[in-house]
Amino acid sequence: MALLIGAFCSAAWAGPNDALHVYGGVGLAHDDNLLRVPDNQPAFDNTRGDWWKMAEVGLLFDKTYSRQRIEAVAKLSKVKFNHFKQLDYDGKDAQATWHWQLGNHLEGKLGALYNQVLAPYTDFHSSERNLRTERKEFFDGAWRFHPSWRARAGASTDKYTYEASSQRFNDRTEDTYELEGDYLPASGSTVGLVLRKIKGRYPNRRPIGQVFVTDDFTQNEVKARVRWLATGATEIEALAGWARRDQPSFGAPTSGFNGRVGASYKPRGKVRYNAALWRDFAPIESSLVSYTLNKGASIGASWEATGKITVDANAIYERRHYNARLALPSSGELTDAIRSASLQAKWAVRPAIQLSAGFVHQSRTGSVTLGTGSFKSNSIAFNASAQF
Repeated sequence: MALLIGAFCSAAWAGPNDALHVYGGVGLAHDDNLLRVPDNQPAFDNTRGDWWKMAEVGLLFDKTYSRQRIEAVAKLSKVKFNHFKQLDYDGKDAQATWHWQLGNHLEGKLGALYNQVLAPYTDFHSSERNLRTERKEFFDGAWRFHPSWRARAGASTDKYTYEASSQRFNDRTEDTYELEGDYLPASGSTVGLVLRKIKGRYPNRRPIGQVFVTDDFTQNEVKARVRWLATGATEIEALAGWARRDQPSFGAPTSGFNGRVGASYKPRGKVRYNAALWRDFAPIESSLVSYTLNKGASIGASWEATGKITVDANAIYERRHYNARLALPSSGELTDAIRSASLQAKWAVRPAIQLSAGFVHQSRTGSVTLGTGSFKSNSIAFNASAQF
């Protein structure tokens, strides 16, 4: 923190074209069901809602040296709750990326990320603090061997650890390897084929009844990546195809269509629209299962009300399907659904100062078989930030 304060003093008046900037922000928020307590269960400490305050400070760096661009972000935050004081935490966020280029045909990215934040309580029924730490290292390189053709290879490692003892079964490391070939027409669109392998390792075995199982998995994918500039106002992006997930503790492998398709549309005027559909495997922070097969849709709009005020609205529906474990025979419904809607307004008071206010509604229909109940929550947040 002392280093950040010292940097603030020396860089507080950095110009818009300077490489180094200082960032600071404060916020106030309230959630009427902070710990996502199901409707039919009593609240922790007879209290469902809570207020919290947040303050953060950080450094932003972005500079290009010849053909090499370096981006870096380092932030520290402090969050304090009014009632559930055991949840107070210090957040950490650091990212660095080197966008490298060699000659006219080779380019790529090399980088790392570290993030520490309070994990959501959507699928974690407790008032215990549960910090989630993420570490990521990644590298990819692309060779444009022809004006219309490009080959790419990449690898990354993601490591997640959890503070709460009941969530340490979700600690995991995921190694991802990719090969890709792209066709680049003169229109600016992109069509490619992606081969991907993901290997997940869980160091802590999960107790299921009297049995301890491992959640290790292997996932193989063959997908098409498409970026289609349909018109000057419409853009469609997709990464979709076939995936096979082999996770022995859940029985036979699961395979089928997997991916995401999104579209954005900005006609003449001040409103941009976006929508997405997906069917994908996703990890879950639960004490019972480690992943779900999610099917979802979203729609949103962004309105540039004035030159300084922007309003964003979004709605999301996602249905989650759980596979029964070999060690957990069950005949009930193994699905639930999450709905959320948000509205946020941002006001750029000055080029370096921004105020925002937002509202989020979330609800879940539970699964009796899984022991997850239905809940609803409403939250509001007010933030002010400055970049120098």
